[in-house]
Amino acid sequence: MRPTAVLALLALAALCLAGPAAFVSKQEGSEVVKRLRRYVDNGLGAPAPAPDPLEPKREVCEMNPNCDELADHIGFQDAYRRFYGTA
Repeated sequence: MRPTAVLALLALAALCLAGPAAFVSKQEGSEVVKRLRRYVDNGLGAPAPAPDPLEPKREVCEMNPNCDELADHIGFQDAYRRFYGTA
């Protein structure tokens, strides 16, 4: 027999002997991936950037056409302050 065929049969036998323990549910898999993403850097050697705390306010301003237009001219924080108070 060819070595690749033997190796494939051995892998199949190991998978059958492992039974259902070789597989995880989608929920368990996504939890593992989420856990790993927290600790993995962005590939540049630096940790991933923290989420922008002003992002929810930026989205509110983008939903208002007048605020969005003004933000293009004077900046997001000044436009948000004029329409909604302190930023």
